[in-house]
Amino acid sequence: MGWHGYVALWCGVFGAVALAGYGRALAGRTRAQREVLVKGRIERVGEPRHGSSPSDGIAVVVSFQDPATGEEFTVTNDGGPGDRISAAWVGREIGVRYPRGRPHAFRLTNDLSEAGRGLGGPTFVLFLGYAGAVVAAAVDRGWPWALLGFCGPWALSGLYHLPGNVRDRNRRLDALDAMAAVPGRVVAVLESVTVDPDDGHTSTRVVPVVAFTTLDGKEVTAYCESGIRDPAGSRGRDVTVHYSPDDPAVLLLDVEAERRSWKRDSVTNAVGLLVVTAAAVAGAVTL
Repeated sequence: MGWHGYVALWCGVFGAVALAGYGRALAGRTRAQREVLVKGRIERVGEPRHGSSPSDGIAVVVSFQDPATGEEFTVTNDGGPGDRISAAWVGREIGVRYPRGRPHAFRLTNDLSEAGRGLGGPTFVLFLGYAGAVVAAAVDRGWPWALLGFCGPWALSGLYHLPGNVRDRNRRLDALDAMAAVPGRVVAVLESVTVDPDDGHTSTRVVPVVAFTTLDGKEVTAYCESGIRDPAGSRGRDVTVHYSPDDPAVLLLDVEAERRSWKRDSVTNAVGLLVVTAAAVAGAVTL
C-alpha cells in the first residue's frame, strides 16, 4: 500500500471515530451528559498544612442534595476526587457532579455551569483526520495548500471570536477597576518537588496561601500563585489582597501588573491573528 493509502486509512479511521463520538453525543450517551450537576455549599474550611502539596487543594466539607431522592449528603474533598479547591469560604457554592443515581461517586468542581455535550473529543479526532488530508494535499500540490489548510481555519476562527474576545478583555479590565482591597496574611506555603526521570533535574513549585476577610464578612482562604516576593519565605507576611466583590475567588495582589499583562496579551493575540491571516491569504494567492 502506497503512502496515499496510508493517508486514506488515517483519515478514514479518525473520521469513523469522530462520527461515532458525535453519534454518542446526539444520543445523550457521553459521560458529560450522563452526569448530574447540583450545587453544593461549603460548610467548613480547613487551613492548608504548611509545607504540604499544592495539588491537595483546600480541605472543605460540602453539603448537597440529590434532586432525585431529596436525600442530603455531607462530604469532604480531603484526598477525594474532583477539582482542586483553591479558594474557599463558608457559604461558597461549588458544583458537585456524579453519575445519575450514584451520589456517593461524587466529585467536586469549581464550575457551576452545565456540562457540554461531550463534543471536545470527537472534534479533536476529526481535526487529526483533517490534518492528514491537508498534509497529503501539501505533498501532492505544494506548500500553499499547507498554509491555506492550517492557517485558513485558524484565521477564520480568530476573526469569528474577535468581537467576543474584545468584549471579554474590556469586562476584565473593568473588573480590575472594581476590585476591593483588604488586608490579608500568608498563612501557609505549599511546596511540591518533581524530578525529571530523564536527566534527574529537580523543579520546585511554591504556592503561598493567603487568608483575608471580605468587606461583607466572608473569611476566605485562597491560593495566591503570583505577586509575592520570595514566596518560599512568605509565611506570616502581611499583604494587601484585591478581590472581586462578586466572587472573592477572583483575587490578586498587584492590580497594575495584571493590567499590563492583559494589555500585552491583547497585543500578542492581535499580532498572532494578523500573521495567520496573512499566511492563509498568501497560500490562497499562490495556489
